[in-house]
Amino acid sequence: MVKKIIISSSLLLTSSLFANNLNSLVQNAIENKLVEASKSSLVASKLEYESLKNSYKPSLFLNSRYLNVDEESFSVAENSLTSSLSLNYIIYDGEKRENSYEALESNIKNKDFNLKDLKNKISLNVITLYFNYLSLNEAKKAKIQEVEQLKSQYKKLEKFYETGTIAIDELKKILSRLENANVSIQEIELDKQTILHNLEYLIGEKVDISSGASLKTLENKTSKLRADIKALEYQVKNAKSNARVVKSANFPQININNTFSHKENDFDNKLYDPNVDNQNMLSLNLSWKLYDFKTVDKSYEASMKRYLALKSQYEYEKNKMDVDLRLSYKSYDIAKLKIKSAQASLNAANSAFRVIKDKYENNLVDNVAFLEALSEKYEALSILKTAQNDLQIKRANIIYHSGYDLKDFIK
Repeated sequence: MVKKIIISSSLLLTSSLFANNLNSLVQNAIENKLVEASKSSLVASKLEYESLKNSYKPSLFLNSRYLNVDEESFSVAENSLTSSLSLNYIIYDGEKRENSYEALESNIKNKDFNLKDLKNKISLNVITLYFNYLSLNEAKKAKIQEVEQLKSQYKKLEKFYETGTIAIDELKKILSRLENANVSIQEIELDKQTILHNLEYLIGEKVDISSGASLKTLENKTSKLRADIKALEYQVKNAKSNARVVKSANFPQININNTFSHKENDFDNKLYDPNVDNQNMLSLNLSWKLYDFKTVDKSYEASMKRYLALKSQYEYEKNKMDVDLRLSYKSYDIAKLKIKSAQASLNAANSAFRVIKDKYENNLVDNVAFLEALSEKYEALSILKTAQNDLQIKRANIIYHSGYDLKDFIK
């Protein structure tokens, strides 16, 4: 017996050690593989930006050629070596450079805010699952308490039935209630396991939930743009810059080039004067596509259409965010009223149960009235706990739609 108690205590201790509070659940979830992939994409965009900037710096080329001919001539030696070193720099490219910089900078900002939004959405998902789990836990506790009461009443009525005091129908009614309550417990447990599995998908490992967490109230009711809206804003800027990049092909392209060349000729016939020739050549080059059957114009027009479409989407989502925030506050106010209502219902159910229980024990009411009062009592308790947890979820939605990081409000 002592050994069993020690083992049981050890299991309870182990379970408590590995139980996850809300803060650890959120922290682990926002470091999952999906977030890691988003981080890698952001790093890739930053490297792409650095590569673009470096591509516009002066470039240096080394070229070399060795030539051997069967029959030399005055102008072509039997063996010759030609080398050149060229420095090239783009002076003007129709502002393609500046717009390309802006496009990639906007792309980096877009991915950065998308990463922040991904973390915040995962946090909201985890918080919702966490408090729904706690509600189910309370519902299960209420059902278990109801089952204990039903078992107690069943044993009591079973004795009355054996003495012939009551009919079998009275006993079957409680047995039916007991079986239904046990089925409800199994259904609640399935819902709890589903939540745990969903959290496991998000975090990447098995979890066990500990209660006690809550969210701080957002005292400052001023909102800011959500991260996903900011990401869309930079996506719009990226589209506009890319359109300008396309348009730059209509402008002249100017670059400067400086090439130093060295040439050595090895003549087999000494009548030909061997020579070593060094040459430096500086050139300013202009290239301008004067007509292309409006290829660039059509491409620019298509890019601008994409930009305008994204701009309209941005305005729509921005307005929707304001509506979502107002609805979140309304839902929060209703959730507070539900708690007051649930508390009043529980107080009433407790009072009614105490009265009916006394009457039932004194044979003034039948077991049907007693069972109804019992069910109402535990149902009211479950509803209250669910309302309290739902208030936390509604609070999380306000924080999310106000543009703040949910992880900073967990306590």
